[in-house]
Amino acid sequence: MPEPVLSVRNLKTYFFMEEGVVKAVDGVSFDLYPNEVLGIVGETGSGKSVTVKSIMRLIKSPGKIVDGEIIYTTKNGDKIDILKIPEKELYKVRGSEISMVFQDPMTSLNPLFTIGDQLIETIMIHQNLDKDKARKRAIEILDMVGIPEPQKRINSYPFEFSGGMRQRVVIAIALSCNPRILIADEPTTALDVTIQAQILDLFRNLQKEFKTAVIFITHDLGVIASMADRIMVMYGGKQMELASADDIFYKPMHPYTHMLLKSIPRIDKRIDKLEPIPGQPPRMVNIPPVCPFLPRCPRRTEKCKESLPEFIEIESGHFVRCFNPVRQEAGAQV
Repeated sequence: MPEPVLSVRNLKTYFFMEEGVVKAVDGVSFDLYPNEVLGIVGETGSGKSVTVKSIMRLIKSPGKIVDGEIIYTTKNGDKIDILKIPEKELYKVRGSEISMVFQDPMTSLNPLFTIGDQLIETIMIHQNLDKDKARKRAIEILDMVGIPEPQKRINSYPFEFSGGMRQRVVIAIALSCNPRILIADEPTTALDVTIQAQILDLFRNLQKEFKTAVIFITHDLGVIASMADRIMVMYGGKQMELASADDIFYKPMHPYTHMLLKSIPRIDKRIDKLEPIPGQPPRMVNIPPVCPFLPRCPRRTEKCKESLPEFIEIESGHFVRCFNPVRQEAGAQV
């Protein structure tokens, strides 16, 4: 196994509200390896976006990263803790080393500037190129992400592009400095199905070409099935399961993962009625120190009401947080 490019350990990001403390991310740990696509899935409010925003140190008041380590190995081979480096050094890491694609491209792009202005500025700052060379690089990257006639469209404003084309521009900006890590926070949610498929194909092709490690966040299991090498399932601010994509889909062990897969439509077999997960996601204010899935879990025991299970490796590379995991043969249909 190669050395990870990113190691997150015991990450805790809390929001201090008038009603109490919201533990949006509570003790999350994982590694990201070179050229790997790590998928993060879970219902809305599970802590997916807060996890990656913590990695980028984009958490603002009343939120605060209260504990943890985020060890990143730079292009030069140096190991740095992103949570401890000063803001000036952080600016050198963002964009050039770790880039992020947000969910809504219209809020990521400044409507007052052309896409060329925004792309060229990024390249000039992080690659130390003059304006002419930066413009040439910008046209090249726009062509790579599938923008037609990039020499002309580089002078266009964001409102002159469709949603799918705007997302391609945002991806171009993120990849313009050849980062080691690309974080994609639900980048296809606001797009229709056809454009979504095109953007996913683009991600796959660019990931192979740039050899970039990717953290891909989504609530759509169909999307992550075609993208990820490994998948981390989150719920209530905690990791529920972490395993290879094959194990998550064909051998899920946590009851939440199992029920999540049962609740979505399948194209490979006929299902007369979907099985929704009963109940509601937990109210995150002052959440009790037990498994957050406890009230909705059909496999809960008396032990579950007493303490929070540890996140342990049950099988090689397969981590689960559960006292009573689902056991089944590999390859069995969920």
